[in-house]
Amino acid sequence: MTPSRPYRSELREQQAERTRELIAASARERFLEKGWAGTSVRSVAEGAGISEATVYSVYGSKAGLASSLIDAAEQGANVQQAIAEIKDRVGDPGGQLRAFVGFDRRLYEDAGDVLRILAEGRRQHPDLGAAYDEGRRRGDDQRRDVFSSWPADEWRAGLDVERGVAIYAVLVSLDSFAIATRDYGWSPAEVEEWWHRTLTELLLR
Repeated sequence: MTPSRPYRSELREQQAERTRELIAASARERFLEKGWAGTSVRSVAEGAGISEATVYSVYGSKAGLASSLIDAAEQGANVQQAIAEIKDRVGDPGGQLRAFVGFDRRLYEDAGDVLRILAEGRRQHPDLGAAYDEGRRRGDDQRRDVFSSWPADEWRAGLDVERGVAIYAVLVSLDSFAIATRDYGWSPAEVEEWWHRTLTELLLR
């Protein structure tokens, strides 16, 4: 019996996603080892066990590989878990905030090294700056979409969605995570709990 077209399409999508994951993981490993200038598309392809042509077909160029570093970071932080938790907590703004901060805690704990290098390399390598900025925009857009679903009476007086997005970004940052864990000895779990409690107090009635 011939497989149905939807099945074949789903299989192709799964294979494409797996290829992206392999490329992203290889790019991250080589970037941390060799730096951006010392990382070649060929070395990324070899690390992923695929052809250079496949890397170019997925990300377009070495510049496109900068975006793969953001993909690798999100994969490591289990972005699918965060998406599922946010969906499961529709109608519960506090619960959705917890899902967001849980993801960001995992992101900074697992991929803080990559994100720090991206942030610090923006001046020397515009491609890294573009990828870093795109990652931030992606996060803001995801939170904006969810915050927009909250009823007006859930917000603290005087706040709106855009202000909420800004407050979240200022508080839940790589720098605040690093200061709390590195300089003051907080555990990642303590940082996550503080973020959640503080955001709940700042944003919600």
